[in-house]
Amino acid sequence: MITSLETFVKLDPTCMGEIESERNFIRDTLEVLRATGEISNDAFLDAGTIQGGLSLLLNLLSQGISEKEAFEQLRNLKARAEVLNETYPGLDKKVENMRK
Repeated sequence: MITSLETFVKLDPTCMGEIESERNFIRDTLEVLRATGEISNDAFLDAGTIQGGLSLLLNLLSQGISEKEAFEQLRNLKARAEVLNETYPGLDKKVENMRK
C-alpha cells in the first residue's frame, strides 16, 4: 500500500477518479488476500485504515480542501502504511503482487 500511495503526485479534484480506483483496488485486494489466507484477519482490519483514509481524502477533495492539506492527509496515510508494513512484513509486496 505504500507503493500505491506513492503514485499520487497531484491531489486535486481532477485526480479523484484515480484515487477512487486505487481505494477500490486496495479494498478488493485485501479481501482476496484475507480469503486466501495470505494475510491474517488482523492485518486485513488494520490495513482497512488505508482504504478508509483514501475515502476521507476523496471526501475532503470534493469539499475543496487545498492541495497542501490533501498532501498532509496523504503523508499521514503513507506513515500509517509504513507502520502496517513493519507490523505485517511483506504486506505492501503482497498487495502489489495482486496488481494486474
